[in-house]
Amino acid sequence: MAQARLILDELKKLGVTHVLTVPDNSSKALLNLLWADGGIQVVLVTREGEAFAIAAGLWTGGKVPVVLIQNTGLLETGDALRGTAMRMRVPLLCLITYRGYAKLAVRGLKVTPETVDAELLSKAGLDSVAVLTEPTLKAWGVPYDFLHADADVLRIAEAFRKAQNLEQPVAVLITRDTT
Repeated sequence: MAQARLILDELKKLGVTHVLTVPDNSSKALLNLLWADGGIQVVLVTREGEAFAIAAGLWTGGKVPVVLIQNTGLLETGDALRGTAMRMRVPLLCLITYRGYAKLAVRGLKVTPETVDAELLSKAGLDSVAVLTEPTLKAWGVPYDFLHADADVLRIAEAFRKAQNLEQPVAVLITRDTT
């Protein structure tokens, strides 16, 4: 539970009041800690796009929300992220679990918007959502960084501050299941 505990501790240091999420297997350990701790309110949503809209409302009301979603859900959020969080300039930390990252890394694939095509998206043994994650964030103008190991947990605070400074959502891609 080291990584999940470190993430929870960082969120508490940052004064996070709410985590909006659609639970997934990758974030299960973190969610279990959040529920057990009780210091940060967990808000379950039915679709990831709702998370961005509700987070914008919480922020407007003076709260400090964080969105925790899987990269599959990131693709569903397009209009809410663009039309609400980006348009309203909501300084929002987004923790995104990166399903399929390990298979990209093993193959040494560095995906860019220019390299995404039908052949890559249909390649056996690759999760197409992993292929689309970073190009999608780039297309939507969302800066991002990676949390690969426990030592990278400080990137959460850096991304939080960047979101505040830029007045927009900033993502941290969590490349392994929380433990």
